[in-house]
Amino acid sequence: MPNWGEVLTELQGMKIENPLDTLRHKYLKVMNQYTGRNVIAYYSGFLQKPGANTSIDDNDKNALMQAVYGLDKSKGLDLILHTPGGNTAATESIVNYLHSMFGKDIRAFIPQMAMSGGTMIALACKEIIMGKQSNIGPIDPQYGGASCAGVIEEFNKAIDEIANRPSSVPLWQTIISKYHPTFLGDCQKAMDWSDNMVKAWLIGNMFDGEPDAIQKAEKIVSLLGSHIATSTHSRHIHIDECKNIGIKVKELESLDKRRLKGCKDLQDCVLTIHHSYMHTFSNSTAVKIVENHNGNAMIMNSAQMKA
Repeated sequence: MPNWGEVLTELQGMKIENPLDTLRHKYLKVMNQYTGRNVIAYYSGFLQKPGANTSIDDNDKNALMQAVYGLDKSKGLDLILHTPGGNTAATESIVNYLHSMFGKDIRAFIPQMAMSGGTMIALACKEIIMGKQSNIGPIDPQYGGASCAGVIEEFNKAIDEIANRPSSVPLWQTIISKYHPTFLGDCQKAMDWSDNMVKAWLIGNMFDGEPDAIQKAEKIVSLLGSHIATSTHSRHIHIDECKNIGIKVKELESLDKRRLKGCKDLQDCVLTIHHSYMHTFSNSTAVKIVENHNGNAMIMNSAQMKA
């Protein structure tokens, strides 16, 4: 039942106090029964509530600690991601925490979007599961609302134009004067930090033990971290392009085809989970939800946070 309307129909037919929570927990449990692995959904309501605090931040690690508590770590982790990204330091800390809990045995499922920091988290996993509708995004860092790579690119262009056309000095002087002290250096450091971090995760997990791991990691980082290659930080990068640049991706449509407890296959289950979260964000005050297949959850609301 991956259809949005069918999920809504099931919700409307539930004569219970918290049908939204019940539906999510039901299908997270079904996914656990499909895979035999721990399942944690890490979901942001950024599409439904664009003005709310829906990006990755340090409080998300508290939510993940709540979701990880009591799980059998030896069974690995399937992490369902839907996020616009967010703070790089928080992203790094979250990945380090998950690695400390589950080692290298983490798979990322992306039903729709895992952008920016979400892409970085996915690249820290041993493999990524995507459907035809799924996408990741560029990992070039943003600083003060501006692309760090775009700032460096613009500054280098200014140097070239001034050298070749001195009359352009007043124009570039107006633009460059808006940069605060250390801004260019901070942008370069942010780019180096992001690139080196993701490269280390790729070498240490997705390509662990492969003789050309360094080359594969460098290719992926150079393309996803390039403002020139991706053009914009909001670029949607779909499964075929992920495969072409060497990311280890499996097609959601190709996985477990068993019919199990209301789902015709694993793809059906994952998409039902996804629509359940979309309905939750549309019909509640929730802006971010992190929960496991046992129903252990932390829900961040627009007005408060509850566990």
